[in-house]
Amino acid sequence: MKSTLYHLHATASLHVGTGQGAGIIDLPIAREKATHLPYVPSSGIKGVLREEMRPEPHEDSKIWEALFGPRTITDDTGFAGALAIGDARLLCFPVRSLAGTFAWTTCPFILARYRREALAVGVAVPDLPDTVPDESALTIANPVISHAGKLVLEDLDLNVRGGAETWATHIADAVFKTDAVWAKMFNERFAILPDGVFDFLAETATEVRARVRIDANTRTVVKGALWYEECLPAESLLYGVVGADRARNGATAADGTPLGAEDLLKKVSARARLQLGGNATVGRGLVNWMMG
Repeated sequence: MKSTLYHLHATASLHVGTGQGAGIIDLPIAREKATHLPYVPSSGIKGVLREEMRPEPHEDSKIWEALFGPRTITDDTGFAGALAIGDARLLCFPVRSLAGTFAWTTCPFILARYRREALAVGVAVPDLPDTVPDESALTIANPVISHAGKLVLEDLDLNVRGGAETWATHIADAVFKTDAVWAKMFNERFAILPDGVFDFLAETATEVRARVRIDANTRTVVKGALWYEECLPAESLLYGVVGADRARNGATAADGTPLGAEDLLKKVSARARLQLGGNATVGRGLVNWMMG
């Protein structure tokens, strides 16, 4: 199998729910069991990518079926698709900042997991930063999110220290490679927080919206039709692993040679605009997909 990393940049708030209420939040987002960090299940990503790449009826679907499996399955013709996609894990979490509007925050634990996955698929990444001192944040020199030497996030204030340049540059290049303006904005707003501070913000600084259902006749709120739903904020960054095996349906290249794992992985959209999760009709879930 040939594998690489993919990244997601949420350009709208993202609701990938669990279907079960938690406390005052009726519709919480999906979170990992052990870390309780937000994530996006791979099944949803693969399904959306499958539809994004679906060929028109008049187009050849051999390669598409090699990646995602046959349109219809029978006992005689069924085979597994060659594409495998891992869950999208949180990489950078946007948090309201006193200066610079917001900060893209992460922590040593997040970066350690990211580095482990990157090295496993042959992607070079910087060394991990030294342990972030308590009540401090690592940034680039002179970041726009610094106010009098402090990084003020929600109701927390942290001392600003340098040392995040290499990671800021690496992530900006992976996510905003084709957009110099946004790459600069990311560098200026990137911050590595202590693990405990990041965990607290990832738990408490998500977006929670109240929604109601209106009676069509009276134009008032239906009794009991008030609920709260949680979303990952717009500008959240996530990552995961995507891989491909050899084609199992006999798909070949133009010269007639069988398509191998690397050939098929190159057929996956390197850049795409996707809609993930629920509430598509009210503008939720728009993300930029970037592979490689």
